[in-house]
Amino acid sequence: MKPMLTTPVAVAALLAGMLAAAPAIASEYIQAEGSTLAFASRYDGELFTGRFHEFNTRLRFDPAKPAEGKLEVSINLASAATGNTDRDSTLRTADFFDIGRHAQARYTASGFRKLADGQYAADGTLELRGVSKPVTLTFSWDASGPQPVLTGRAVVQRLDFGVGGGDWADTDLIPNAVNVSTKVVFKQP
Repeated sequence: MKPMLTTPVAVAALLAGMLAAAPAIASEYIQAEGSTLAFASRYDGELFTGRFHEFNTRLRFDPAKPAEGKLEVSINLASAATGNTDRDSTLRTADFFDIGRHAQARYTASGFRKLADGQYAADGTLELRGVSKPVTLTFSWDASGPQPVLTGRAVVQRLDFGVGGGDWADTDLIPNAVNVSTKVVFKQP
């Protein structure tokens, strides 16, 4: 005769055993309100910053198992704004983002590394202007508030992607390295 689970203690013990045997599953997240994606560079020695106002982020992440993580970001290049209308118009041209042919950029990464300082590294691929190159995003993860937040930084070598061609390729005028920073607020779908 099989024992019956009639007492709360027996049911709790069975559930605890089942949960202990179940593998941890990475959480799925989508971007929420309050997220930012920014970039910074120099033009003729003068610092300028900008933002992409339209981007979409999906994340699968478990801090205990970073190697199982996955990140996908799509960026509407026409949404770039630096606060200077001439510069913003130039960014949309064939010399820079070429939004007529390449309206979106995409960043994907699978498998993250935990770094000694408690941060993580996503060794991913940036696809920009039809060119795909490796780019590493270093990020911190804060799940202590009501919504988890990923705060990250990367350096993109613009000339690797043909951004700023022609006369704009002069690195004395515009450095090759562009600093990218992001703060993504997440929610579960």
